[in-house]
Amino acid sequence: MTKLKKSLETPKYIKRSAKLISFFSDKLAVQFAMKLFITPIKFPTPNRELNMEKKSKIFPLELPKAKKDFMVYENGNGSKKALLIHGWNGRGTQLVSIAKELVDLDYTVVSFDAPGHGKSSKNTTVMTDFIEAAFVLERYYKGFDLIIGHSLGAMSTINVLGRGFKAKKAITIGSGDEIINIIKDFVKTIGLNEKIAHKLKEAFEAKYNEKIENYTVHEQIKKIEIPVFIIHDKNDLDVPYSASENIHRNAKNSKLLLTEKLGHRKILGDSKVITEIKEFVNK
Repeated sequence: MTKLKKSLETPKYIKRSAKLISFFSDKLAVQFAMKLFITPIKFPTPNRELNMEKKSKIFPLELPKAKKDFMVYENGNGSKKALLIHGWNGRGTQLVSIAKELVDLDYTVVSFDAPGHGKSSKNTTVMTDFIEAAFVLERYYKGFDLIIGHSLGAMSTINVLGRGFKAKKAITIGSGDEIINIIKDFVKTIGLNEKIAHKLKEAFEAKYNEKIENYTVHEQIKKIEIPVFIIHDKNDLDVPYSASENIHRNAKNSKLLLTEKLGHRKILGDSKVITEIKEFVNK
């Protein structure tokens, strides 16, 4: 059996730099952590995603509020419409296995490279950019029948629905819940003291003039009436499955699927998971 690992391990030089900076100044450590936190890493498109990329209509759109561009992928020509939202360090083709099945189910599948990701221009980005992109696409395509998100994209999915995005069904895969927990995990991962996590939270709230609690997923899902299929793996090393359990507990209309031995990314291509998704979509 393949041993599951975190999606991205922190290089030792990052940890050494973080500790050295924090030794001299908490303020500088917070600035260092923030820069890392909002700067995605671009990875080459894996071979398994190239066919979707080749078949897609690809074009740019702009985020008016964030003043950033992002690339859109349109795949298929079905009578129904689905929006797919990738996670941090991902791409618009990351949910390729799910996209293929949806095209076969008569969906036009729309996805995008969030700012700083994939083919979009190099940039910093935060979840509010993912959310704005979803609303830009909702207006462009005049609504969607289905919305699916993975990881940060899953958090964005519930947040857009809680803010009025219209869809008939939604699916989350490997979703986080509270941003403060993500910040704490990130700070720990780069080798900093937890006190920096609270200072980083304060810095984000000052920069964006908004409380991060406004984006807590288990609170946003309380506003949602449509069916939500919540999927998470018990062996996810990036995001604990307890996050999805808590989201499910607070939902009005949800179904929870907990898998095993798939981790944070392998779950996206698992045949049994995709069968469950198809059953939920067709129900």
